[in-house]
Amino acid sequence: MPDPLFIAVVMLAGVVVGMSKSGIVSNLGAINVPLLSLVMSARDAAGVLLPVMLVTDAIALFIYARHFDRRILAIMLPGCLAGIGIGWALSAVVDESAVRLAVGLVTLGFVIDAIFPLRKKLSGLPPSRLWGSIWGGVSGFTSFVSHTGGPPFHIYVLPQRLEPAVFAGTVAVFFAIANAVKLVPYYFLGQLQTANLLLSALLVPTALLSMAAGVFLVRRISGKAFYRIAYTLMAVFSLKLIWDGATGLIGLA
Repeated sequence: MPDPLFIAVVMLAGVVVGMSKSGIVSNLGAINVPLLSLVMSARDAAGVLLPVMLVTDAIALFIYARHFDRRILAIMLPGCLAGIGIGWALSAVVDESAVRLAVGLVTLGFVIDAIFPLRKKLSGLPPSRLWGSIWGGVSGFTSFVSHTGGPPFHIYVLPQRLEPAVFAGTVAVFFAIANAVKLVPYYFLGQLQTANLLLSALLVPTALLSMAAGVFLVRRISGKAFYRIAYTLMAVFSLKLIWDGATGLIGLA
């Protein structure tokens, strides 16, 4: 008889993938690997999630095909691809808990700065290409390790105050490319085994239904409310990542 906890966790993961790909709560994806790690290894969890994310990426690209910022993608994608390569090269020695803790701390600092600006002298200035390349690299690296590329991506993009649909489209294109590239290292690392792929297939319908609900909301929410939700969720998920990373490191001590 199937384990009820296993079924519940896997179905919830499908909902999270779908909502995170809708564009309204893209940071939500940061909790998926920790969530699935309750019932399987973190490496297998990342492998299970990648094919589901690729399916939802394809739908997101279709929906937001004409709504994305080419300049941001041109700045961030080269760094992202480099970050994925670094993640692959260091896959044998990277500690996932340390990555989560670092991402959580940086993201929380970003949210605090957004609410209580510490960089007032820089307000109104266009974000630099170097800054975008750096955060693109961090996003690629953390996306490779644990599918937590959203927070670093948002640190660069959210302050630019794109229209919600353009923001969602830029997220869709960026992570569709990143996830497609990750197929190669994930395959060679053995994360796309038959058992994982079968579980991925079971998650797809739930993810698609949840994504449809999220897209409905994105097209009907005001820009002000959109960014209020985005920053609030970033704060919540940064605390979650800090907790997961810290407890993981303590458990290794």
